[in-house]
Amino acid sequence: MALQAPVHPSGSRPEAFVQRQTKNPSLSYKASAMVKSRIYSLSSKYRFRSLIPKVAESDSVATALPVTGDRMLVMVPPHPLIKHLTSVLRNEQTPPAMFKSAMAELGRLLIYEACRDWLPMISGEIQSPMGVANVEFVDPREPVAIIPILRAGLALAEHAATFLPATKTYHLGMSRDEETLQPSTYLNKMPETFPEGSRALVIDPMLATGGTIVAALDLLTAKGLTPKQIKVISAVAAPPALEKLSRKFPGLLVYTAMIDPVVNEKGFIVPGLGDAGDRCYGT
Repeated sequence: MALQAPVHPSGSRPEAFVQRQTKNPSLSYKASAMVKSRIYSLSSKYRFRSLIPKVAESDSVATALPVTGDRMLVMVPPHPLIKHLTSVLRNEQTPPAMFKSAMAELGRLLIYEACRDWLPMISGEIQSPMGVANVEFVDPREPVAIIPILRAGLALAEHAATFLPATKTYHLGMSRDEETLQPSTYLNKMPETFPEGSRALVIDPMLATGGTIVAALDLLTAKGLTPKQIKVISAVAAPPALEKLSRKFPGLLVYTAMIDPVVNEKGFIVPGLGDAGDRCYGT
């Protein structure tokens, strides 16, 4: 299944909508130069369709497109720094230290986007040097659960606790059999149950065949979370994984830097990044 990113043709009016057709007639999308993010959905038939949200005056697009119970949304923020970092990650000449640093910075940007209009807030008054101000803070009583899938998930999640005001990190170690491509869990530091109303970011850089991320979300839903309480953060996603997620977890939101069209017979995304864990740690 091939999916190409929308391209705004040069010379067209800023407000114009441009439609492109993929090789498969059932796969189509629209792009708008005025829309600040690209938002894809998977319908109940698991085919990519684009959704054009109402154009907002601010950069926020998540509030313009409500999530319904039968639809998974895939957010691909077209920020220039995200594009730059993904280019660094794609380059086979990027050394491990630089690769890991770029992965961490990419994670920071994607988590920032994912937390827009999602964190619980409290309001009050504080005394500034010049007077009393009405303010809002992220509620520290409701920490976000950060769940990196080891190994490479550690790099993508590295900065989460440095800029989110309240977090709890639960490590989840999963490995994939190179022959069967089936996942197995070797480390699970999640609690027995999550408190009601919890929010969780599941961080897995590569969504390829979908086996690992589906197994991880199965563990979370068994512990009391619903798909609408979970957001998935990835560097690269491919259609097989997104289709599996859509089939099992309606209402889920996925934030990814890019969607690549192919997963090869060895379970690697093409063109992808290669093995993100090996490239992060030089192994």
